[in-house]
Amino acid sequence: MMPSQQGYDRAITVFSPDGRLYQVEYAIETVKRGTIALGIKTKDGIIFAADERPRKLQIVAEPQKLFKIDQHIGVAAAGYIPDARSQVDDARFFSQSNKIVYDESVTVETVAKHMADQCQQYTQYAGARPIGVSLIIGGIDVNGNSLFLTDPSGTYIPYNAVAIGADSDKVTEFLTKEYKTEMTLEETKLLAIASINMVNKDVDGSEHIKISQIKTDTKQFEILDGQQISVLMESAIKKYPIEEK
Repeated sequence: MMPSQQGYDRAITVFSPDGRLYQVEYAIETVKRGTIALGIKTKDGIIFAADERPRKLQIVAEPQKLFKIDQHIGVAAAGYIPDARSQVDDARFFSQSNKIVYDESVTVETVAKHMADQCQQYTQYAGARPIGVSLIIGGIDVNGNSLFLTDPSGTYIPYNAVAIGADSDKVTEFLTKEYKTEMTLEETKLLAIASINMVNKDVDGSEHIKISQIKTDTKQFEILDGQQISVLMESAIKKYPIEEK
């Protein structure tokens, strides 16, 4: 450990002399160590995708990194997933409370800001560690199609397409090159699968890929089943060929 860092990484409420909060940076590093997750916004809806690798003999009834906040809002997570579940529960309560109080569905940005505010709280009060997860929050509301990223520091930023987790820089570069605003929902799914494939060349099959979507016309969060993803995988490999494993 560098001498300038000693003593400043033991509490989240203490800035180092060079203006850094080391505990928050450690939480962000936790996100970078998680498997890849991404979100893509298109005119036809929102796509969430995640790389999940269950252990042998593990029963997988539903995705562990994709969540529904409300009928029109979904989340993809990377990092310490137990923290994601806690944040998702809070977001669900917040969304339902908004419906009861204002008699209207909550907007995606309002949820994103609320979740970011919760993360920020854990960066300034002693006695609790920072949240160790980043969330991609997307959905369809009165403002149209929206996609936001939150991180452990409490930041929330709108995106057209974003990736988080291990090798996210490589996937972001790929998305920057291939993403087009006029893409259809089906084309977006292929792009999402190709993004995960490019950082998982040692993994066969499509069982590790989980995808959910929210269509613009229905505004309903839904999870794609394994058969649908398997068919999409074949098309994705043809459209975005990857190097031999």
